[in-house]
Amino acid sequence: MVSADFSVNSGAVFTEAIGNDRLDLLTDYPFTRLSNLLAPITPRANVAPVVLTVGEPQHTPPAIIEETLRASASGWNKYPPVGGTPEFRAATGDWLNRRYDLPAGLLQADSSILPLSGTREALFMLALLAVPTQKAGRQPAVLMPNPFYAPYEGAAVMAGAEPVFLSATRETGFLPDLDALTPELLERTALFYLCTPANPQGAAATPAYLAKAIGLARQYGFVLAVDECYAEIWLDAPPAGALQVAAGLPYQDGKPWSNLLVFHSLSKRSSAAGLRSGFVAGDPALIGRFSRLRSYGCAGMPLPILAASTALWRDEAHVEENRAAYRAKFAAAEAELGGRYGYRRPAGGFFLWLEVGNGEEAAKRLWAEGAVRVLPGAYLSRSNPGEPNPGEAFIRVALVQDTDTVAQACASIVRILG
Repeated sequence: MVSADFSVNSGAVFTEAIGNDRLDLLTDYPFTRLSNLLAPITPRANVAPVVLTVGEPQHTPPAIIEETLRASASGWNKYPPVGGTPEFRAATGDWLNRRYDLPAGLLQADSSILPLSGTREALFMLALLAVPTQKAGRQPAVLMPNPFYAPYEGAAVMAGAEPVFLSATRETGFLPDLDALTPELLERTALFYLCTPANPQGAAATPAYLAKAIGLARQYGFVLAVDECYAEIWLDAPPAGALQVAAGLPYQDGKPWSNLLVFHSLSKRSSAAGLRSGFVAGDPALIGRFSRLRSYGCAGMPLPILAASTALWRDEAHVEENRAAYRAKFAAAEAELGGRYGYRRPAGGFFLWLEVGNGEEAAKRLWAEGAVRVLPGAYLSRSNPGEPNPGEAFIRVALVQDTDTVAQACASIVRILG
């Protein structure tokens, strides 16, 4: 909270708090917390630092990005439309149809897809769209897996909802237990964030799981937001998608995507985090309202970036190369870890979720003794009353560096942590 002191002629001093006090309900962002944790520690001088904290792919981006940006440079002096271009919507719609084998003609790209300047911004803004003042006469709830992507919590809090953290542990298959949700909670739920493959554990929801989640959203009238940003980084089989599952369910009022939005990004799929390009697809009514909201608060994606994004969604060769590189990294990590720290081969994503006893202490030791920078799991999770923090014993390791560096870092983890 920021305070300002105002002196007046009488000599009296008035102190007035300014700002949105909801912001004070949030902790520092995970990477700010990590910087504060490690700031007093100087790693060994003869070791090159290895950063495995941020999910920022280090692969060389496809050449098609630079080529298309140059060819589309005349678009930099134009304000871009919030809805993007017909070419972008067609490319992403075609990709969804191919990737998820959707019935022909079911997805109407012009009404069901909206470009995004990165999905983080849109996942946050979604709560402003989905959360009413009250739900079932009470404070609305926003559900999210625990551990979770930090913007989910920030969005819930800043929209005036109660964030509800659903444990996603080994016992629940690293996804929230949908059967444990009570009618009382579901009745006041406005929004449910679900990430598959999960960040950080890499678990992928089955079609049956997604069908149940979609059914609950429709039965209780909330928005199901399925974050599928890691869907193209998989090891053995492509994970199911929510649109794919919804297409096989009975339609609500003749609408296949009712209550459902899915989010996709080029940051991971195409190693293009700096492009800040993604899209949201699903319920046309929600997409229409989302477009209206974004018209007030967001700039559209620049036309050259829309053109580069269109080219990337139409190309699969670079995605296959990207996927092969991650498979090699997981193979190298597996060879070094040897099954230690509860390692399990994830269905997707590029994170290791390792049980090390105390994540903060492990992060400090790894930085001090090996210059290996990892993220304590507790920074991605919260404690519920009567329950331990499900991330406290873990560290998240992002396999974003080259294969040799990943292997060396995993060897350092074993050497230092034992």
